[in-house]
Amino acid sequence: MASIVDGVTQPKPSFDSKKVTVIYVLGGPGAGKGTQCSRLVEDFNFSHLSAGDLLRAEQNREGSQYGNMIRTCIQEGTIVPQEVTIKLLEIAMSAELQTRSGQGWTDGKGRFLIDGFPRKMDQALTFEETVCSPSQVLVFDADQEVMIQRILERGKTSGREDDNIESLKKRFHTHNELSQPVIKYLESQGKVVKINSNLSIEECHKEASEAVLKVLA
Repeated sequence: MASIVDGVTQPKPSFDSKKVTVIYVLGGPGAGKGTQCSRLVEDFNFSHLSAGDLLRAEQNREGSQYGNMIRTCIQEGTIVPQEVTIKLLEIAMSAELQTRSGQGWTDGKGRFLIDGFPRKMDQALTFEETVCSPSQVLVFDADQEVMIQRILERGKTSGREDDNIESLKKRFHTHNELSQPVIKYLESQGKVVKINSNLSIEECHKEASEAVLKVLA
């Protein structure tokens, strides 16, 4: 349902943030988001939704009306239109809430790590208004040189079209130009926890786990 504020109909989020915990996981390419998400899933029974993975799956889905557009955006390091990304996330969240069980998944509750999203202000605002308000934002910060080496190493085996130096330069530019205002906006809400991901995987995991525990407590 929608609510009415000052005579204007406001969309109501699909999921209640009191029952559904959403934690955004942000950081530049190679900052270690995927690695840390995997560890947090093991510890806390999160559902890990990678915006990039959902887009790549949609790109390769036979008959997708968005496939070519998504492929071009990924190769160019640009942002896929928010309507596509948000709809894919909402569908994935609904599916998880219907099928998952165990710790954190009873009585209509759920817990999600959303990795690599939001990357622009319009994404952040629209997701908050129409899908669910985030409880926390983990931002993994690493030096650009460290991230480049990690990505080029990953590119030897990942098979990802964007794990190359040319796509990487575009992705860094996009991240710096568009994602930083999102982080500042979420910081103003007191939801951001910054983690130095130049550190070892274990040290990063310790910091991330301590932050998440405060939300789940």
